[in-house]
Amino acid sequence: MCVLSGVCCLCVCSLRCVLFVCVLRCVCVVCVCGVCVCVCSLRCVLSVWVMSEESRKRGWRAQARGGKRARRERALCTGMQGVLITCNMNAQRCTAEAYSLLGEYGDRLYGPEELGDPQSSNSDEEQDEDDVEAALKKEVMQLQGSNKKRKRRFQAVDSGANNVVFIQTHHVDPEKLVHHILQDIYQTKKKKSRVILRMLPVSGTCRAFPEDMEKYLSSYLEPWFKAPNHASYQINFKARNSSHNKRDDVIKALAGLVAKLNPENKVDLTDPELTIIVEIIKSVCCVSVVRDYTLFRKYNLQEVTREPANENQRAAKSKAEPTADEARPEHKKEVVEAGSEQKEAGQNIEEKEGGTDGEKETEAVAQGNGSKEAEPE
Repeated sequence: MCVLSGVCCLCVCSLRCVLFVCVLRCVCVVCVCGVCVCVCSLRCVLSVWVMSEESRKRGWRAQARGGKRARRERALCTGMQGVLITCNMNAQRCTAEAYSLLGEYGDRLYGPEELGDPQSSNSDEEQDEDDVEAALKKEVMQLQGSNKKRKRRFQAVDSGANNVVFIQTHHVDPEKLVHHILQDIYQTKKKKSRVILRMLPVSGTCRAFPEDMEKYLSSYLEPWFKAPNHASYQINFKARNSSHNKRDDVIKALAGLVAKLNPENKVDLTDPELTIIVEIIKSVCCVSVVRDYTLFRKYNLQEVTREPANENQRAAKSKAEPTADEARPEHKKEVVEAGSEQKEAGQNIEEKEGGTDGEKETEAVAQGNGSKEAEPE
């Protein structure tokens, strides 16, 4: 409503007037007795409002139909392969570093990733066709193919745990890729990241329930542990946001499966040939079998750059250097006095060897007291 009466206005009033905007052709805006009347030839504000409401409803329906499905595709689930990465309170930067590191070594092993549209090369041929219907069908197919999400070589998904990033891989062997990364860092001793802590390959996933894990792992572990293959191994287990799997129960069940495959498989906790990694996040179990787990410092990118010779040098120094008690001058005096007393005691025993048995016993008593000399009876 317009406050000023008898004056024409452009739908802009001081108090309670709505700004009317006509979409195409607005004829006039007349103010009669304080009432603004908007006359349009084609479209009015009401039509714009109806269209906006329809677009909102359409968006809500689309979100209700495809929202849950999109969330499932971006979350960690069974059947995925990838790399499990742990960080320290900076997941976004960890994801960026993971993309850079995996992309660098992925291009070395598998060549550069192709992101072009394979159907774009046939666009010139389609323009020369005279058949309109066939051209329309091909154009529709091309649009449908472009709308589909392309599976890239590395794609981050929601892991379901804090400080944990999961990078899903396509057409890549995670164990080979991660081992190549750690081997190169171990040899060059160059730091490749600041936030990434551990980088664990995940070559298989299943539901994190005892019966599902037993069924999946019995066939998954065959290439490494089934006869005639055998190796020394250890089991590394970690559960996040999961309370229905106990560490001891999972390790015992897994060791039993390995023993059934081949009794020659032995447990070695110091320097095993293979390490079975079991990472449980919520209801998903991530599994992999890796080599050089101890050599590469539990696949820790920060620790693997350190020189292993430093530990040996520290151990040698600790053996060579005296302890705090040995460095005291009082301790040295006590050692010297104890040595002189032992020498004097040995001399006295040699001098008294010719005496009787009673004299030897009394001499031994005198040496034990250290202050008084006992006379033989």
